[in-house]
Amino acid sequence: MSPNAQITSHRKPRRATQSWVVRTGVAGGVLGTLAVTGAAAANAAEKPVESTMEMPAINAALAASITQSAASTHQAAFDYEVQAQQDKAEGEARAEAKKVKDEADRKAEAEKKVAEAKEKEAAQARASRTSDRSELGTKSASADSAGGTEAAGSGSTAGSSATGSAATLVSYLKAQVGKAYVMGSTGPSSFDCSGLVMSAYSQIGIDLPRISQDQSTAGTAVSLDNLQVGDIVYWGAAGSAYHVGVYIGDGQFIGAQNPSTGVVERSLSYSPPTGAVRVM
Repeated sequence: MSPNAQITSHRKPRRATQSWVVRTGVAGGVLGTLAVTGAAAANAAEKPVESTMEMPAINAALAASITQSAASTHQAAFDYEVQAQQDKAEGEARAEAKKVKDEADRKAEAEKKVAEAKEKEAAQARASRTSDRSELGTKSASADSAGGTEAAGSGSTAGSSATGSAATLVSYLKAQVGKAYVMGSTGPSSFDCSGLVMSAYSQIGIDLPRISQDQSTAGTAVSLDNLQVGDIVYWGAAGSAYHVGVYIGDGQFIGAQNPSTGVVERSLSYSPPTGAVRVM
């Protein structure tokens, strides 16, 4: 008998090995199948996730586009409103400027008319005074001729021989001698040089300009060698004289000299005048 015959389980291990290999193969096949099935399931599960992740990105882009469009629309509306306000302001400014210009033109036209009216009145007044002076001069000349008044040079006509308007003029001037000199005064208690001359001539109805510059051209220019009682003598150039007085005959004149002397009677030789005018 073989030694191995007594070993009852001598071939069983070989069968067990084959069974284990078979079982192992079956198990491997099952596991492989499960693996393939799991992979397929995983792939199938991934696609909905990718689709789900794409949706927020699309929604965000759409929201950004809508927001940008709204902002552009708002900005355009704002710009339009600003432009409209600017156009309105410019229109109002132009209207106001036109209103101001029209008002200025109206005032200028009114002032022009007033100035023209005053100039017309002044021209009529000058013409009237010229006529009155001519008439007064004719009467005075007749009175002087009748009274034997002489026309002479600087000192040849006696003040006491003046008659008519000339006598009235000289009498008034002599009554003012000794009164104060006050710049801008026309009497009755004080005078400046042109104020005294104007006031004296007003006594015989002759209106003279207020200032010495105008008085030096108020009448007809005469030579200092042919003075008559009542002629205005002046110092300085005609039209820009700085001092005036009235010739009263005998080479004398009366004038409001300065604050120190007041109204005085003096000889022409004391301070020879530069010119003279005749207004009566």
